[in-house]
Amino acid sequence: MRLLVTGACGFIGANFLYYLFETDPDVYVVNLDKLTYAGNPLSVKPLEDEYGGSRYFFEHGDIKDPEVVGRIIEEHRIEAVVNFAAESHVDRSINDPSPFVVTNVQGTQNLLECARRAGLEQFVHVSTDEVYGTLGPEGKFTEQTPLAPNSPYSASKASADLFCRAYFETYGFPVAITRCSNNYGPYQFPEKLIPLMFFKAENNEPLPVYGDGRNVRDWIYVRDHCRGVDLTLRKGKPGRIYNFGGDAEKQNIEVVRTMLSLLGKPESLITYVKDRPGHDLRYAMDFSYAQMELGFEPEYTFERGLKETIDWYRNNRDWLENVQSGQYLEFMKQWYGERA
Repeated sequence: MRLLVTGACGFIGANFLYYLFETDPDVYVVNLDKLTYAGNPLSVKPLEDEYGGSRYFFEHGDIKDPEVVGRIIEEHRIEAVVNFAAESHVDRSINDPSPFVVTNVQGTQNLLECARRAGLEQFVHVSTDEVYGTLGPEGKFTEQTPLAPNSPYSASKASADLFCRAYFETYGFPVAITRCSNNYGPYQFPEKLIPLMFFKAENNEPLPVYGDGRNVRDWIYVRDHCRGVDLTLRKGKPGRIYNFGGDAEKQNIEVVRTMLSLLGKPESLITYVKDRPGHDLRYAMDFSYAQMELGFEPEYTFERGLKETIDWYRNNRDWLENVQSGQYLEFMKQWYGERA
């Protein structure tokens, strides 16, 4: 299969590439990435070293550029698109929503249009459970749950999802949407909870926890999510939505305390900061439809996945230090400082 995978220098996209090359000996991939702050070429360097120029190709460009996308599809005889490219951090979207509209909405629409004009027969759009909004103490999100985004980030992703629906309904374009719960694992940019807590705990810095830390997330190890996306690509039906989860609901404070225990650090490092505006209380995914249609089942328990994640960060400190850019540190210092 000849694939265009967008945003594959980012966290989930990079893990998806490793999954593809481990499981499909014939896969051919073009990685289109704009290399914004969270896109790191080091994350996919081993693939470049082993397959570059034969089955793996990197293109530095913007998914919003029709000339770039169109050229790649034509030159590489692309058969399918998997779209991971996105501005993805809620805090950043609150600080400045405009890049989220440009990349997540306009960029997705351009990918859809270029793929439609080229006559591609498979398109997988990777979305998020945050488009559903928030849950109370009971129940889970299903594919039929109405969209009710509560942040600029989730609003932009919901908008992209609706463009995917419109392309299927209007043009009959064969696009499927995946929505997953909170990912964790190797190569995750350290603004997200688990790598951020690891980085700060290792440096004996205060660990900022929003509000009372009781917000609940369903955690899925990134390899399980990648398998779900791959199943959607190979078995998914056009126009369908597939939820993926890890069956691992945890309060944020529980995750932080578990990490401190694994790292041998004191809970006195925890510091509570002013809650994020519009902070969703709880996410939980019903993935029974993906189980039935695709045969999806999470293989990693949270305990196993968290230990492997911590071990990876400990063994890849060069990668972690490389992504600690001045821009990132300045943003996070300002963001959490205002909420202390």
